[in-house]
Amino acid sequence: MSPRNRALFFLTAWLIVLMPFLFWWNTWFGRQLSGKQIGEFLNDEKHPRHIQHALVQLGERMGRHDGGVRPLYPELIRLAAHAVEEVRNTDAWVMGLDTSGPGFHETLLKMLHDPSPMVRGNAALSLIRFGDASGRPYIVALLQPARIVAPGPGRVTDTDKVGTPIHQGGLIAKLQIDRSAVASENGQQTTEVRSPISGRIRTLSVATGTTVAAGSEIAFVDPGDEQVWEALRALYLVGQPDDLPAIRPYQRELPEISDRLRQQALLTESSIRARASARP
Repeated sequence: MSPRNRALFFLTAWLIVLMPFLFWWNTWFGRQLSGKQIGEFLNDEKHPRHIQHALVQLGERMGRHDGGVRPLYPELIRLAAHAVEEVRNTDAWVMGLDTSGPGFHETLLKMLHDPSPMVRGNAALSLIRFGDASGRPYIVALLQPARIVAPGPGRVTDTDKVGTPIHQGGLIAKLQIDRSAVASENGQQTTEVRSPISGRIRTLSVATGTTVAAGSEIAFVDPGDEQVWEALRALYLVGQPDDLPAIRPYQRELPEISDRLRQQALLTESSIRARASARP
């Protein structure tokens, strides 16, 4: 191998290692940011993950009662109306870490009307820290599977599989929208149907090649363990007897239900029953 080819070989190998590292470095929320960087990232509208990164770091400092981050609190209120759902979702969680934050309680109450069920759920969970259970119905909803429907009429061109773990925003199916319903350059448009929550695909109601109408059921997605865990812990404190039908499925001895969730579901029901029996 000539010196030139050897140099090109080693350069290529170096780039193969470097590029994944740079991607990981720029997307890993554990990378520590300075106070100045947090402020800059919170305003980086071109990179929503930078905003999330800053929110996570800000939340960690709030959890340590670091008063130096209080000047950034107005940014949390501003981000409650951000266009990106994941930013609003993280923001709702962070505001629950300091109940003394001016305007946090009122902002979280407004977020109960967010179009995203995950944002509503996170806002409701944070409100529990303020002693406010007004978001309880949205916490109960976190225990329910998400029903995924077709956004328009079309033909199913691809689907995932039942039982597949899926992240929030993960792809469930692809639809080729009906030509008569949507005009595009080639008379066709492919739409991706994505999950609004993290969890596991419980059922698929369509198969590749089938035709669906707008609003037709595509799939059900069971919520992930962490979502269920946080909801059960919150209902331990504020749950009502009407919530028990949503809690009891997690008491069953099934492979997909962990012992941690099962025990928490049992404790949550006991707490709800004790509160109900203590009322005059």
